[in-house]
Amino acid sequence: MTEAKRYFFCGLGGSGMLPLALLARARGDVVTGSDRGHDQGRSPEKFAWLERQGIKLHPQDGSGLHDGGQILVASAAVEDSVPDVAAAKRLGCARMTRAELNAKFFNDARQAVGIGGTSGKSTVTGMIGWILHAAGKRPSVMNGAVMRNFADGNAPFASALVGDPALYVSEVDESDGSIAHYDPDIAIVTNVSLDHKSLDELHSLFGGFLARARVAIVNADDPLSARFTGDNVVRFGFNASADVRVADLVLDGAGAHFTVRCGGHNAHVALRQVGRHNVMNALAAIAAVTHLGVPLADAAAALGSFAGLARRYELVGSAGGISVIDDFAHNPDKMAATLAAAGASPGRLLLFFQPHGYGPLRQMGKELAAAFATGMRDGDKLFVSDPAYFGGSVARDDGATRLVANVFRTGRWAAHMAQRDRCAEAMLAFARPGDRIIILGARDDSLSDFARDILARIA
Repeated sequence: MTEAKRYFFCGLGGSGMLPLALLARARGDVVTGSDRGHDQGRSPEKFAWLERQGIKLHPQDGSGLHDGGQILVASAAVEDSVPDVAAAKRLGCARMTRAELNAKFFNDARQAVGIGGTSGKSTVTGMIGWILHAAGKRPSVMNGAVMRNFADGNAPFASALVGDPALYVSEVDESDGSIAHYDPDIAIVTNVSLDHKSLDELHSLFGGFLARARVAIVNADDPLSARFTGDNVVRFGFNASADVRVADLVLDGAGAHFTVRCGGHNAHVALRQVGRHNVMNALAAIAAVTHLGVPLADAAAALGSFAGLARRYELVGSAGGISVIDDFAHNPDKMAATLAAAGASPGRLLLFFQPHGYGPLRQMGKELAAAFATGMRDGDKLFVSDPAYFGGSVARDDGATRLVANVFRTGRWAAHMAQRDRCAEAMLAFARPGDRIIILGARDDSLSDFARDILARIA
């Protein structure tokens, strides 16, 4: 029997760290950790729940590391000046990145399904996990978002599903190059577009990931993904040449109805998620599970009860004829997809966007502006706050101001207000019955609290 490891997670409450910590603990390992958000009093219900799971939390001051037998798990971006890192170095603790530990669990599995791509990773991961669960296959699932099918009062932060470690489903990240650690049985690339790295770097990383897989599933409709070739490639999309494709699509404000054609068989899907992009996500999931032995009809039926993910075009509620929606969109591709889905229904959009960092905003500010300019309609309004910032030495420039100026130059309405409370006041002053207020942004759990507060103020 393998001896239990002792992991200390620095940044335990993060969207990638929390599910990994739960999976490590389910394997019998000892898990403790720290989080700056816990020290600052943010998201207290999440940290209280983690402690109820038997995961001890320490202040992020190095005090939780006390001997060299502990293994520090920290993001590659965590600086050496962070007290936990300094303590681990002083004690001689081994250090792993989040991706290295996840890749260890992934590569140890007999069947490992890796979901990569610029957009849609979390949704496809959740769809695959739900289909396999419905088929009785007990997958272990590592996701970056709460999967609503598995969330309840006992597990409100269900971004992980504990199951058979031999069947491991995980989204994999290209932003730091760590996708290179994963050796998939089935590899999916949902799409390729600008996010954290140049397009040449992305194509190299994704190409290597696909080449290592038994089955490589790629987007037939995405020009950059279409460049991936090989004997192991399976394509999905609307393209008539796709191996898994759509017919008879009907989109509405409640979701999508379509026929999926795969391997000479047809099945009807009634999807509860809105937008053409979610139809593509469903096709990717179907392509994967059918190569894991799930019949097409069973996969299609399970998608009909897929409840989606938290913060993926999630309706927070409505009051006074005004709806509030919480959404994770933060890069150009995700923003375009969200705006296309929202713009397909009548009603003015009041958009709030908090960029997810100063560095990403510098990298993709122009492309974000183009996505807003294209996706917004006459009458829609955009309110942008300063980017999320949780400390560190990153240069804090005026990228939000430039973003707004670039949108405004296209003739769309946009305004920058540094504090998001000011944005809320302005949106509430403009709001009228029939409007939808959409909260956009990533890396900040408090955005959901912000959305709920706006709804309460309307009510």
